[in-house]
Amino acid sequence: MAIQKALWLPKIGAKFVLGKNEIPEPGPGEVLVKLEASALNPLDVQIQRSGFFKVKAYPAVLGEEGAGVIQEIGDGVTNLAQGDKVFFQTPLGNKTSSFQQYCLVDAELTSKVGLIPPNLSFDRAASVSVAFNTFAVATYAQRPRGIALTPPFERGGLGKYAGRPIVIFGGAGSVGQQAIQLTRLSGFSPIITTASLHNQDLLRSLGATHVLDRKLTNAALIKRVRQLVAVPLTYIFDAVSIKETQEAAYALLAPGGTLAVVSRPQVGGDDDSDDDDGSEKKVLMVVGSFHEWPYRVLGAKFSIALTRWLEEGEIKVRV
Repeated sequence: MAIQKALWLPKIGAKFVLGKNEIPEPGPGEVLVKLEASALNPLDVQIQRSGFFKVKAYPAVLGEEGAGVIQEIGDGVTNLAQGDKVFFQTPLGNKTSSFQQYCLVDAELTSKVGLIPPNLSFDRAASVSVAFNTFAVATYAQRPRGIALTPPFERGGLGKYAGRPIVIFGGAGSVGQQAIQLTRLSGFSPIITTASLHNQDLLRSLGATHVLDRKLTNAALIKRVRQLVAVPLTYIFDAVSIKETQEAAYALLAPGGTLAVVSRPQVGGDDDSDDDDGSEKKVLMVVGSFHEWPYRVLGAKFSIALTRWLEEGEIKVRV
């Protein structure tokens, strides 16, 4: 068995160490990718500090997404070829994680995530999937994983939600930037986001209609948002999800609406029960992956659309 270099986490709380791992062979429906770039995500940091329920044994190789070149094709794979350049999100596992030189990738989702467009480098491509999928799952996946809005690539989905306001906390981060662009394609308006004001021009170019200073107090932020919206806020996406942002978002949310958060909910109830104050507000903790059924079908469609949008410049990547 051939050997590769890999970045191992020996145990929770330890430092990463460079070591060796076997280069796996692709099974049916899989491809072996030689990594050219791998992205570091907040979940990787969380696992190092405090663990994660999907990592059941240590030492472990981490890394949720990457970009590279296909080296080998498993049985049954007909839509990819050796030498194809791809980017992808991958489930955690010592054969599939991306903090190593080679990893196994699900061919169905990789083919749909698509070949890297000519205008996208490996480094930039490696950081696309998790950020994009986080908002896409929350907004367009079936319940209970998402709120089941019509995706912009479906018939009638492009611009469908014109006149529906949205607030995106943390618009300058990678997840926030993808959220702004997807809401623009879906027609949301106004698109209100919070960020440092030096990012104002960038976020407006991506589709934000209003950029509010992230340093505003919750009281000032809530007052300003209410001045900007003419109809109830039924969907808010919090890409920061600390206690302060969740509290502001929850206060702005209309009864019956949904607040999507990217870490443990600290307000209201959860996505399966009404909140404590009786207003029927929902708080949804996002699991930003299309790898599980029944979400794979939607993920495959989104992957095709994402590649096209990147090629056409409808979706931009800022690293």
